[in-house]
Amino acid sequence: MDSFIETFHIDWKIIIAQAINFGVVLVIFYLFALKPLKKVMSERSARIEKGLVDAKHSSEMLALTQKEADEIVSKARLDAHDIWKEAKDQAETKRNEMIDEARVEVQAMITSTKRVLEDEKVKIIDEAKKEIVSLVVRATEKLLEDDEVDHTFVKKQLKHIDQA
Repeated sequence: MDSFIETFHIDWKIIIAQAINFGVVLVIFYLFALKPLKKVMSERSARIEKGLVDAKHSSEMLALTQKEADEIVSKARLDAHDIWKEAKDQAETKRNEMIDEARVEVQAMITSTKRVLEDEKVKIIDEAKKEIVSLVVRATEKLLEDDEVDHTFVKKQLKHIDQA
């Protein structure tokens, strides 16, 4: 082994000094680099884990929110349909009421017009009777002025006309 040490010029003192230097560097590296690096790595792992949990929770919340939104939209559609149907029914009812009111008004107008026409008819008939009586009286007077006409017959006829 001596030949080996002489061939490679290995000095035990230098090897021991290098081993001590290596140990010191290793301890300094461990204390100032590896230990803080482990701490940063564990914090980062914890943050990543928390982020994954939060992401999963957010995903679940999103799914729940989407489900609630779908339910709300569905309920709103049903409510809108019910409101539309109710409004349509009310409009139909109002339409029927308006038609019935129009029919009643038309019937009242027809009845009123018939009454006015009947009154006019009665007036016209009364006026016609008066005119006919007047014409008959004049004609009778003309006949009475004529001596050849039987006066008793004419007087009877005038009495009948006056009674009518």
